Amino acid sequence: MKKVMLLTIFAALMMISSVAVAQTATGTLTVNATVTGSIQLVFNSDGSGVALTSGAGTNTATLDFGNVSAFGALSSPNIIRSVGASSFTVSSAVDVQVNKTNSASANYTLVAQLGSAPAPNSWTVGGVSVTNTAVSAPITATGAYGSNLNFPVAITIPFTTASGTAITNVITYTATAN
Repeated sequence: MKKVMLLTIFAALMMISSVAVAQTATGTLTVNATVTGSIQLVFNSDGSGVALTSGAGTNTATLDFGNVSAFGALSSPNIIRSVGASSFTVSSAVDVQVNKTNSASANYTLVAQLGSAPAPNSWTVGGVSVTNTAVSAPITATGAYGSNLNFPVAITIPFTTASGTAITNVITYTATAN
């Protein structure tokens, strides 16, 4: 019995000594980050306008007027149409929302520019004429952050445009923190 007890104590001491000589290592990691302010621009459907067909809530959306004409039914009751002596205009409300984080900016400037030459049509955003020239059209100088602001998109189409003509263009909006 004494032998068993001595062997048990000896085995326990061996285990303790092997734990005591276990190898360890330590290290430290320094973490750095610099917070920068940022803004985000998204398009939203406006309840009084044509619903965006894709991309609502993102910065890449599509507004599809469908079939338009100077007279007769339109594809949506939310298209506003006016008819002049030699052309007609279709427009729809479109909401632009600019959000900010980590910024002291009080408001933002919004400009718009067409992706390609508009001829023979003319385009406006928020009542401001937009083209594809090197200078973007100023839409607002004091946009309010976090709010859906309505900047209607309008296309004026001459009566000389052939039936079946597809009208496509891209409007690039740029918001800059003030």
